[in-house]
Amino acid sequence: AYLRMRRIASVVLVWRNYYSKGVKMSSHVPDQVNFPHEEEKTLKLWEKLDAFQTSLKQSKDRPRYTFYDGPPFATGLPHYGHILAGTIKDTVTRYAHQTGHHVERRFGWDCHGLPVEYEIDKTLGIKGPEDVKAMGIEKYNNECRKIVMRYSSEWEKIVTRLGRWIDFDNDYKTLYPWFMESIWWVFKQIYDKGLVYRGYKVMPYSTGCSTPLSNFETGQNYKDTVDPAVIINFPLDEDPSVSMIAWTTTPWTLPSNLALCVHPDFTYIKVVDQSNDNTYIMLEDRLDALFKNPDEYKILERLKGSSLLNKKYKPLFNYFAHMKRSGADEGAFRILCDKYVTSDSGTGVVHQAPGFGEDDFRVCTHYGVIKRDEKVVCPVDETGCFTSEVTDFKGQYVKNADKDIMKALKLSGRLVHQSTMKHSYPFCWRSETPLIYKAVPSWFVRVESMVDKLLANNQKCYWVPEFVKDKKFHNWLKDARDWSISRSRYWGTPIPLWVSPDLEEVVCVGSIAELEELSGVKITDLHRENVDPITIPSQTRPGTKLHRICDVFDCWFESGSMPYAQSHYPFENKKQFETTFPADFIAEGVDQTRGWFYTLLVISTALFNKPPYQNLVVNGLVLANDGLKMSKRLKNYPDPVDIVNKYGADALRLYLINSPVVRAEFLRFQENGVRDVVKDVFLPWYNAYRFLIQNVQRLEAEEGITFKHDDKVAHISSNLMDKWIMSFSQSLVAFVHQEMDRYRLYTVVPRLVRFIDQLTNWYVRFNRRRLKGETGQEECIQSLHTLCDVVLTMCKLMAPFTPFLTELMYQNLRQLLTADQTSCNASIHYLMIPQANKAVIDVQIEQSVASMQTVIELGRVIRDRKVMPVKYPLPEVVVIHRDQCVRDHVISLKSYILEELNVRDLVVKDDEKPYGIRLRAQPDSDRLGKRLKGEFKKVSAAINELTDDDIKELQSSGELVVVGHTLSMEDIKLLYTVDPSQSSTYEAHSDGKMLVLLNVTPSDEMKQEGVAREVVNKIQKLRKKAGLKASDAARVVYMAVGNPSSVDKLCDVIRSHEEYVSKATKGGILAGDTAPTDDVIAFDEQKIKGLDGASLKLWLTSSTPHCRYANVSVLPGSKLKCSHNLATLLLENPAGQNMIGYERFLEEAAVLFNCRGKTLSLYKLTTDSVIGPVPYTTVLEKLLPSNWDISQLHGSTIFVHSEDQLSGKLGIGSKLTSLGTNPVVPYANVTLANGQQVTVLLENPKDVPLGWRDNPQAFADQMFGEQ
Repeated sequence: AYLRMRRIASVVLVWRNYYSKGVKMSSHVPDQVNFPHEEEKTLKLWEKLDAFQTSLKQSKDRPRYTFYDGPPFATGLPHYGHILAGTIKDTVTRYAHQTGHHVERRFGWDCHGLPVEYEIDKTLGIKGPEDVKAMGIEKYNNECRKIVMRYSSEWEKIVTRLGRWIDFDNDYKTLYPWFMESIWWVFKQIYDKGLVYRGYKVMPYSTGCSTPLSNFETGQNYKDTVDPAVIINFPLDEDPSVSMIAWTTTPWTLPSNLALCVHPDFTYIKVVDQSNDNTYIMLEDRLDALFKNPDEYKILERLKGSSLLNKKYKPLFNYFAHMKRSGADEGAFRILCDKYVTSDSGTGVVHQAPGFGEDDFRVCTHYGVIKRDEKVVCPVDETGCFTSEVTDFKGQYVKNADKDIMKALKLSGRLVHQSTMKHSYPFCWRSETPLIYKAVPSWFVRVESMVDKLLANNQKCYWVPEFVKDKKFHNWLKDARDWSISRSRYWGTPIPLWVSPDLEEVVCVGSIAELEELSGVKITDLHRENVDPITIPSQTRPGTKLHRICDVFDCWFESGSMPYAQSHYPFENKKQFETTFPADFIAEGVDQTRGWFYTLLVISTALFNKPPYQNLVVNGLVLANDGLKMSKRLKNYPDPVDIVNKYGADALRLYLINSPVVRAEFLRFQENGVRDVVKDVFLPWYNAYRFLIQNVQRLEAEEGITFKHDDKVAHISSNLMDKWIMSFSQSLVAFVHQEMDRYRLYTVVPRLVRFIDQLTNWYVRFNRRRLKGETGQEECIQSLHTLCDVVLTMCKLMAPFTPFLTELMYQNLRQLLTADQTSCNASIHYLMIPQANKAVIDVQIEQSVASMQTVIELGRVIRDRKVMPVKYPLPEVVVIHRDQCVRDHVISLKSYILEELNVRDLVVKDDEKPYGIRLRAQPDSDRLGKRLKGEFKKVSAAINELTDDDIKELQSSGELVVVGHTLSMEDIKLLYTVDPSQSSTYEAHSDGKMLVLLNVTPSDEMKQEGVAREVVNKIQKLRKKAGLKASDAARVVYMAVGNPSSVDKLCDVIRSHEEYVSKATKGGILAGDTAPTDDVIAFDEQKIKGLDGASLKLWLTSSTPHCRYANVSVLPGSKLKCSHNLATLLLENPAGQNMIGYERFLEEAAVLFNCRGKTLSLYKLTTDSVIGPVPYTTVLEKLLPSNWDISQLHGSTIFVHSEDQLSGKLGIGSKLTSLGTNPVVPYANVTLANGQQVTVLLENPKDVPLGWRDNPQAFADQMFGEQ
C-alpha cells in the first residue's frame, strides 16, 4: 500500500512539474508506416542536429577507441560487399560510442594504382609504356587525377543514406602530399633496417596493365579456363633415339626452355611406343598420360630419377642454344633434380623456363643454369609480346602464339601429343586478362625473414571468426614470400630511392624536408612529374648525380601504411597516434586475408614488431542469388539503392548482419530476405511501439492522466509477466554486452531479433487488456511503465544495428520521459547503452515462462493439425514432464496457458500411460540411408518395431544397438502417438522432453462460444477494412442467411452472447431484416466455421446520432452527491425539432443526477485540450440563457455545478477533460414511417439501462404508437 501511494504521489508531482513547463505530449503513431520515407525524415533530423559531430563533441573527453577504415577506390560505385563491411564497421563503432568511448571515424580513399590507370588506358587507348612516354607523365597523371574521385559524391550519398556515421570532411586520400610523405617515412624505416632489396624474381604479371602483381593480388581472381596441353620430346645427346618427354599447358614458354627437371626419388621408365617405335623416358606412375592401355607400350628399363641428373638433350629452338656448355654439370639444356615435381599430373618431367616459373627460376639458379646477377632469359615485353630474341614469333602476344608454336614443334617432330585442359587459372583483378609468370627486376621487402614474427603477432590479435586467423591467415603467413612493392607505373607514390647508374650508391629519402636538404629543391606535391626531375649529388663520386628509380609503390603498400599516413605520423599527431596504436578494431571481407589485413601486419611488424590491430571482424562474400559472383553484365542482383528505396536501409543492414556472411561464410543475396526483415521484425516491433503510444494517449484522453515514464515503477511490478519481460530484457542487455565485447555479431543479432518476437507475440499479446485499461487504472499504468521501459531499452540496444527505426521511436518516446529534454539527449545515438540491472533478472521466472511457451506452442501445433482455431474453447490440456521443476513452472502460469490455448482446465502429470500414449521410433532416413546403404532397409524395419523399454534405454544412454549397428539419438526420431483403442479424446504433440495432450472434444456450449468469437473476429476484420481505430464507435447490423437450421443456431448464438459481441464492436449490434441504406461504412459476407450452410452479412453503420446532443458531467469538486455522474442529453428530437432550451436542460440534468430542487449552474470548457490543475475560473465559461446556442453546444461537454459561482480555489489539484465527441451512453437511431429521424438513448446516466433496452417493441409502441 505504501509503494502504491508513493507511485501515485510521484505521478502527480511529475505531472504537475511537466505541465507547468509546457511539455509536449507524445505524437500520434499511424497504423501504416513507410520505413524508407521515415528514414529520409530521420536524415533531415540528423542534419538539423549535426548529430554525428555533436556526438563526437559530447564524447571528446572519454577514453579513445581507435578504428581504421580500409580505403576503397572511388572509381566505381559501392556494391553489397562495401555495404556489408560498412554496416559491420558502423554497428561496432556506434556500439563503442554508446558504451562510453570517443570514436573518431574518418573515411579514406584509395586514389592510386591500377584501378585508376586502367580506366585511363581504356579511355585514351594507351597500349603500353611507349604511349605514356609519348604523352608525358605529367599529362597522364593529370588525367588520372581528374577521374580519381569520379564517384565520391555518390559514395557519400549512398553511405550516408545507409545510416553510416563517418567523417567525409576530415577524410584522408592516398594522393594527399602529407599522406604520401608518411609513406616515404615508413619505407625509409624499413629500408634502414635492411629489409629492402632489389632483385629479379618471377612474379605474377599483368600484361593488360603492364605491371607485376603481388602474390596476394594473384589469388583474388581465379577463373576456369581451357588451355592447350602438349607433350614434347627432348632427344638425349648420349642417345638421340631416346627422348625425355615433358608436359606443359603453356606452350608459349617452350621457346625459353633451358632445362628439364625430374624428382630424384621417383621411378622413371624407358618405354617403347608400340605405335611408332619411339623410345621415351617418363614417370612410371604417369603412363596413362600418354597410353590408354598396356598393349600400347613396352617397358624396357626402370630408372631412379637421380640417375638422370645432368644428362643433356637437344634444344627445342636455337634462340638460346649458345647457353649450352660442354662441361658435364654446367650450362643449359640438361636434366636437373628437385622434389617439387609431383606424380599427379603430366609425365613426371617438368620443362624449365626460368624466366617464367618461380620453381624453374629457383632450380635453374641452384644448378647454375642461370646466375642471380645475370639477365634472365625472358624474351617477352611489358605487354606480353615476344621480343626480337624469338625471331619466329616476334611481336605475337604469348597466349596467341600457342598455336603457331605447336605447329612449329609438330613440323620439327618434337610434338608427341596434343590436347586441351580445363583448369583454374589466375586472371588480373583489374584488366581481366590472364596472368603470366615473368621474371622482372623489382624492389622487395624481406617478408620471409619475418615469418616467425608475423605468426607471433597474429596470435596477439583477436579474430572473428577465429578459424580465419588460425587456418586461412596462419597458412598464408607461414608460406609468405618476399613482397614486391615496386610497380613500373606512373600514378602512385614514387619510391624515394635515388641511385647511381650502377646501383652502387643508393640514397633513401624519408621526408619532403630531407629531399629539399639533399637536393636543394623544395616541392609540395610528391607525384612523379614533380619528383622525377630532381637529382641528388653523389656523396662518393663528385660531379655525379643520383636519379630516382622510375618505380612507384604498390598501392597495397599505401593502404598498409594508412594507420600512420592518415595521421601524418610522425610529422604531426605523434603523441596521439602512439597512445592509440594499435587500432581497437578493423573489419573487411575474407578476401583481405591476402590483401589489407596482410599488408597492415607486415608493415607494422617491420616497423614496431607489433600487430596494427587488436580486434578484427572478417565477413564473407555476398554472391548473387544464383550463387555466382555479382555481375553488372549479367544483371544478376538488384541495385542496392533500389533495395534501400523499397525497404529501407535498416532492413538491408539487419538482413546482412543477421546472415552467415558475418561468420565469414558466403551469402546468396535474396531480396525476399530483406522484405522478410520488414515483415517479421520491423512491423511487429513498430506495432508494439504503436500500441504503447496509443494506450498512453488513451489514458490521457479518457482518464485525464498524463503518463511520464519512471523506470523505478517498471522495476517494482508484482505482475509475473512484467517481471518476466523485465528480467528477459535485462538478461538480453547482459548478453549483448558480453557478445559485443567479443565482437560476435552473429550471436547478438539473432538474439535481438528473437527478443522482438518475445516482446510482441508474448508480452504484448498477453497483456493487451491491462495495457488498454480493461483491468483497472493501476494495472494499466504499471503495464505501460513496463512496456515503455522495455521498448526504450530495446531501442538503445538496437540503435547501433538499426539507427533509423530506433531514432524514429525514440523521438516520440522521449516525450514520455521524466528527464529534461536537452541537446544531450536529442538523439537516441547520444544515449549510453545501459548496463544490465541484475536486481531484476530472475532466471526462475524466465525458465517458467519458457516452459509455458513450450506448452502453448505445442498446443497450437495440435490445434493447427486438427484444424481447430483458438477461437473455439476446448475442455482440457494435459502437460506431461518428468522434471518436477518444469511441472511447477507450468502450474505457476496456469491462467496464461488456459487463456492462450482457450481451454477450460490444465492438468500436469509425470506419466503418459494413463492417457493411452506411447512413444514410437522412426528412422532418420536421410541420415541412416547414406550411412548404412544396403543395410538400411533391415535396420529401418527394426527401428519401427522398438519397444517402450528399448526407447527408454535410448533416451537414458543416448545410444542403442539395433541389428548390430550402434545408433544415436540423432539417428532416430521419437514420436508420441495416442493409442486409438484406448482414447480418441486426446491429440498429442511433443518436443522430445515435454508432452502436451489436448482434449479435442468440446461441449455444445464451447462450440457456441467459438461461434461467438468467430462473429467478433469477422466484425473486427470488417472494422479494420473500414479503417476504423480501436476507439471509433460504429454500429453493426447483421443478417444471417442460408440453411434455416444453421441460421437459427447462428442467431441464437449472437443473441445469447450479445453483451460480449456488443462490447467488442464499440457501438452495439442489431439484427436486420433488410440491408440498411443510410450511413453504411462497410459491408462483408462471411461463412461461419462450425455452422455449415450459414453465412453472416455484416454492415458497419455510422454511430453518429441523428439528433444533436451534449455530454453532461458533474463538476469535480462540486457538492452534488451522485452515484452516477456522466450522462448524455439530446438537444433535439426528432432531428431538427423540439430544440431544448436552457431551463429545460437544467430540469433534465436535475432529474438525471437526482438533485431536483437544488440550484444548478452550467459550465462549458473553453478549450478542447486536456486541462491541468489550474483554477476552473481560467478554463470554464458559465452558460446562461443569453449565450445558449444549440449549434455551439452540439458534441460538447457541459459541467453541472451546485453553486451559482465558481470559487477561485476550486479546481486546484483537479483535472478536467472533454468527454469526447461521441455520446457517453449507447443509443439507437430510428427512422419513422414518415421519414423523421429520431435518436433513442438506451442508457442514462451512463451504466444505468433504461427499461426498453430488453423490450424494444414495447418501447416503440410507447414512444411512437402507430408511427
